[in-house]
Amino acid sequence: MKSNWRGCLLEILETIVLTLIIFFVVQNFVAQPYQIVGVSMEPTLENGQYVLVDKISPHFSDYKRGDVIVLQPPAGVDENNGSNVPFIKRVVGVGGDTVEVKDGAVWVNGAKLNEPYVYEGQETIPLTSQSVWQVPAGYLFVMGDHRAESEDSRLFGPIPESTVIGRAWLRYWGGPLGFVQSATYDNVPAAPPSTAP
Repeated sequence: MKSNWRGCLLEILETIVLTLIIFFVVQNFVAQPYQIVGVSMEPTLENGQYVLVDKISPHFSDYKRGDVIVLQPPAGVDENNGSNVPFIKRVVGVGGDTVEVKDGAVWVNGAKLNEPYVYEGQETIPLTSQSVWQVPAGYLFVMGDHRAESEDSRLFGPIPESTVIGRAWLRYWGGPLGFVQSATYDNVPAAPPSTAP
């Protein structure tokens, strides 16, 4: 009787340890839950909603224009009142691109982006005196969909890809269940090849 009790306890402990190991591996290397804090991605993602962040696919495919990503906030920038939580933004420019904010819109490599996801009735304006950015290789230019409420690359410039946690993949709580859709910008030409030595 005593050995049966010990065997049962051992099985419970093994199950708990295995569950913790699986949770650790999944959260750190596969997918991580993330709660939206703030309104910078409205109307695409609302404050308080939860998304799963895909951490695996970026190892096999580069970030693309239109992807919604979660990233570590740049040093000295805190959009969420001291909470220092990761940012969630949309990629509008990749390495080699020239991004320009003019006439209330975003232009990439000379082409105006079609952005139906932007918060209704808002024009895009620069957050500093700068209105044109050249995105270096290995960097991304990111913006929130609610432009008037987003601290983004208009303020702090392109961000290193190494600060990206992953792609927002699935909205699963606080709104309709569904995939977080990437935008496509078919009219944007590829960045010109680098002429650096």
